Amino acid sequence: MATNDKRVNSSARKPLRLIGAAVLLVAVVLVVLWLKVVRGGEDPTNSMPTFVAKRGPLIISVLENGAIKAKEQEVIRNEVEGTTAIVSIVPEGTYVKKGDLLIELDLSKLTDTRIDQDIKVNNAHAALINAQETLKITESQGQSDEDKAELTLRFAQQDLTQYQAGQYPNDEMASVNKVQEANEVLIRAQETLKWSQTLFDEKYLSETELMADRLATLKGKNSLTVAQNDLKFLKDYTRQRKVDQLESDVKQAKMALDRAIAKANANNVQAKADLEAKEQEYKRQAAKLEKYDVQLSKSKLIAPTEGMVVYATSARGGFGREDRRPLADGVTVTERQELIYIPKSTSAVAEVDVHEASLKKVHAGLPAIVTVDALPDKKFIGTVARIAPLPNAQNMFMNPDLKVYTTNIELESDDPGLRSGMSCKAEIIVEQYRDVVYVPVQSVLRIGGQPTISVVNEDGNIEDRKVEIGLDNDIMVMIASGLKEGEVVVMTPDLKKAAVEPGSQLTGSRDANDTVAQRINEKLKAANEAQLRSPAASAEGPGALRGGQPGSQAAGPGQAGPGGQGFQMPSPEQMQRLKNMTPEEREKAFQERLKNMTPEERDQAEKMRQRFQNMSPEEREKMRQQRRGSGGPGDGTGPGPQGRGDGAGSGTDRPEKEQ
Repeated sequence: MATNDKRVNSSARKPLRLIGAAVLLVAVVLVVLWLKVVRGGEDPTNSMPTFVAKRGPLIISVLENGAIKAKEQEVIRNEVEGTTAIVSIVPEGTYVKKGDLLIELDLSKLTDTRIDQDIKVNNAHAALINAQETLKITESQGQSDEDKAELTLRFAQQDLTQYQAGQYPNDEMASVNKVQEANEVLIRAQETLKWSQTLFDEKYLSETELMADRLATLKGKNSLTVAQNDLKFLKDYTRQRKVDQLESDVKQAKMALDRAIAKANANNVQAKADLEAKEQEYKRQAAKLEKYDVQLSKSKLIAPTEGMVVYATSARGGFGREDRRPLADGVTVTERQELIYIPKSTSAVAEVDVHEASLKKVHAGLPAIVTVDALPDKKFIGTVARIAPLPNAQNMFMNPDLKVYTTNIELESDDPGLRSGMSCKAEIIVEQYRDVVYVPVQSVLRIGGQPTISVVNEDGNIEDRKVEIGLDNDIMVMIASGLKEGEVVVMTPDLKKAAVEPGSQLTGSRDANDTVAQRINEKLKAANEAQLRSPAASAEGPGALRGGQPGSQAAGPGQAGPGGQGFQMPSPEQMQRLKNMTPEEREKAFQERLKNMTPEERDQAEKMRQRFQNMSPEEREKMRQQRRGSGGPGDGTGPGPQGRGDGAGSGTDRPEKEQ
């Protein structure tokens, strides 16, 4: 009976042992899994990509795309002004000889314009001839007027001289002779009367004869008196009047001569000026006609040399829509546009665009390996021959943020398979290191201005290590010192370590107290003081100078919303100053304030000002009252970098017109 009990107990314990062993096995497995999974998850190398620093040869190169073109080629350009259409063009790839017709342009409109210009030239020539003849007539008429005035002056002078030297002495002598004759007649009459009286007294004469002698005596006296008076009038009145008249005639003749000379000169100057204007107009119209003739002569583009025709649009497609349009009949082309290339030699160059970030590496003389898409099994060795001093203007026009420099790489091979326009890739070899340590470029950060990498230690921890780097090829960067071969680096380091704290340090300055920082602080202080002294600052208040982002909502008493920015309501004193300002001064203050805003802020400020202008006076006053009630007085302080605003108000949108 006891034996049976032992067997029963033994059979009952066996499952328990099996269960215990299973539990133990499960526990061991769980421990192993925990060590591998949970503890293993704490290993940084298992949760992020890493790279083992390698040592060996490293090629530093710049890879750019471009196109093949002939080293020496004739460029056929459109020299017709404006835009013209192609009437006919030689097929691309045609081998032409010197003098063959390449392109014929449509210049029908220019032909009509040339006919109109020919008419203008003829009219200008007729006007020129008319002006020439008018000048001759004017000069002749002026000379005639001068001669006539000179003759009149000469006659007046002669009349004066003649009267003073000849006529007056004769008139005086004649008057004196008349006085003498009258006196002699009177004496004879008196003697006759005396004898007649004696004879009458002796009764030899009749009384009638005596009366006749008395009458003759009276007549003699009267004749003498008249002669004497004529002589006196001649000397005292007639002579002076005649001299004054003749002298006045001389003076008037001189003035008439001066007027004739001045008028002739003025007419001649005007006629000459008109002639010069007509000559210039004729030359201008003739030059335009000649220009049209030259333009018409350029309607046919002739091959200057023999060679194969290559379209410019095929050789190197431009970035503009018109430049990429293939040349064909009817296509519009512009002045100075390159149309056809005719290679003059079998030598070729690769023309690529090097980004501005690679200019510090690339320079003339560097070797390059060029691969052509059309010839994938060949590689061509070349040399950087030229780098454009300025960025490609067309690329900048299409994308202002993209600045590339056209670079020519001369190829050593004259392979006949190379053709203009073939797409290519150029690898410009900057440096070849034989034995250096290198890591991926993304594993290097600049912390505090120093290149830094994150290295995984043997115990699994990550440490930041300063290193010295060399050149990179956009994939790998050479480590000059600070890292050994075989060390593990993190390929995705923590970017927060390279972040610059706002306001902690100026860009490019390692010492916050260095000369650059001091100069910047001085300039900021001077600018703020000048702005506080400006009329715009006095009109808007300090809160408007330092705060001021339109659209910010009230954040409580004394706050200006997010970032401490907002349009602060001016104080009553500021409002009074605003009312005393002229519209020009308010507009000037508004423009000064706009200069310190971002484009979005300026747009919103303009919209608010337009909205405020469209309000009635009652609506404006109501809005002011609402804003005064929505925010109490305060300093406009906010958490942002521009968080000071000394105006009172809620910091909400305030139309600029109110200011």
